[in-house]
Amino acid sequence: MPARLAVPLPTGKLTNRGHGTYVENDTITSSVAGTLERVNKLISVRPLSTRYVPEVGDLVIGRIVEVAGQRWKVEANARQDAVLMLSSVNLPGGVQRRKVESDSLKMREFLAEGDLLVAEVQAFFSDGAMSLHTRSLKYGKLRNGMLLSLSPRLIRRLKSHFVHLPAPCGPHGVDVILGLNGYVWVSLGSKQSREGAEGLESEGVYRNDNDEMDAEDRAAITDVANVISMLAAHDVPLSDTLIAEGYAWLREVGVTPGSPASKELGDRLVRELALTE
Repeated sequence: MPARLAVPLPTGKLTNRGHGTYVENDTITSSVAGTLERVNKLISVRPLSTRYVPEVGDLVIGRIVEVAGQRWKVEANARQDAVLMLSSVNLPGGVQRRKVESDSLKMREFLAEGDLLVAEVQAFFSDGAMSLHTRSLKYGKLRNGMLLSLSPRLIRRLKSHFVHLPAPCGPHGVDVILGLNGYVWVSLGSKQSREGAEGLESEGVYRNDNDEMDAEDRAAITDVANVISMLAAHDVPLSDTLIAEGYAWLREVGVTPGSPASKELGDRLVRELALTE
C-alpha cells in the first residue's frame, strides 16, 4: 500500500485544508503524490506531475494552435489554451500604430499554426485563460533551435530566463530560454542577446527561415539539450549556472560533441555535478 501524508488536526486550532488534500477521521490526508507546503495554517500538497499554473509576469514558451479573429490561440502546457491578441504584438519593423483590418488579414504572415513563440503572461480572462503579449523585442517567434518539454516544477524562478552560453560552446554560442511553463528552447547563439531588446533587428521578428548552421553549432545545441534532459530525468531543478557547468563537464570528460546521451552518462553527470552543489 503506498505511503500517504497524514497530518492530525490540532486540538483547539483551526487548520485549513488546501489543494491535494482531504479530511479522513479528523486527519488531513494527501490525495496526490507530491511535496507538502504549509503557509501559516493552510496545508496543501503540490503534485509531482501537474499542468503549469500561470502567474502574471511569467515568461512562457508556446505553440500556435489556431488563428482566429484578432487573436491567436497558444498551447502553453496549461489547463487551457492561452490567447495572444493582435493588439498585443509588435508589427514588423517596430511600427507603432493601432492595428487595422489589413493587419488582421495578415495574421498568418506574422504567426501561423505550428509556430513557436516566447511571450509574457499579461493578464487573465474571466474564464481563467492566459492573455499573452510580445510587445518587447526579446519576445516573439522562435527559430534556429529545438524544443524540450519538461515538468514546470523543474524550472526555477531566475533573475533572467534568457541564458547565453558563449563560445567555445559552439562557434556562435548557444542560447537557452527557460519557460516557466516547462518548455525550454535551445537555439543558435545570436550576435545580440534577447535581453538587449532595443538592439535587435526588428525586421526579422517574423521570419520563417532558419539561419545556416554548421556541424559544430548543431553539436553544441545537441549537447546543451542533452545536459538539460539528463538533469530533468533525475528531477534536478534547472538554473543558468547548472546548465553551463553541465556543458563544461561534458567537455572535461571527453564526450564526443553531438553524441547521444546515455542513462549511464546522466547518472554520472548528476552524481559528480548536481549532487555536489
